[in-house]
Amino acid sequence: MAKEKISNDQEQVEEKEVTETTAQEQNETAEQDAKSEKAEASKKDKKSKKEKPEDKIEALGKELQEIRDKHIRLQAEFDNYRKRTMREKMDLVKTGGETVIVNILPVIDDFERALMAFSEIDDKDPLKEGILLIYSKFQDFLKQNGIAEINALEKDFDTDLHEAVTKIPAPKEELKGKVVDVIQKGYLMNEKVIRFSKVVIGE
Repeated sequence: MAKEKISNDQEQVEEKEVTETTAQEQNETAEQDAKSEKAEASKKDKKSKKEKPEDKIEALGKELQEIRDKHIRLQAEFDNYRKRTMREKMDLVKTGGETVIVNILPVIDDFERALMAFSEIDDKDPLKEGILLIYSKFQDFLKQNGIAEINALEKDFDTDLHEAVTKIPAPKEELKGKVVDVIQKGYLMNEKVIRFSKVVIGE
């Protein structure tokens, strides 16, 4: 019995020693793993620290390039806007009184009709002199405002300048496809058509 007890005790002691040795080995392995992990992490940190300034420089370079591109685009847009507004102002100055002039043109037409009616009357007639004086003032006013009459009679028909009212047989062979009569005069304002000539075309 005593021998059995001693052998059991010895076995238990041996088991404890084996268990303690295994635990110690496991602890040592875990410590080594932790150390190696820390070493790898520190290496990575060092690498990332080395890479960070380069990454920052690259990022700042890209940002600077984007800012430059935006600045150039904004400059170009502003330049286009400035040119467009200047052109619009010039157009307004040129054609600002277009509506007024267009409304005056029928009055000039009436003056011309009156002068045709007075063609047989002596030029020294006071009434005819008065109409001629007013008509010449109107003509001066038109010239001062850049208004020019469209010369259409016996010219080639041009859709940019003329508006065909009707066609008639041409009195001469050379007048075919040309303007043979002007029903209403057309006018240009600074080379822009403000009223088309109403014409009759020969065919």
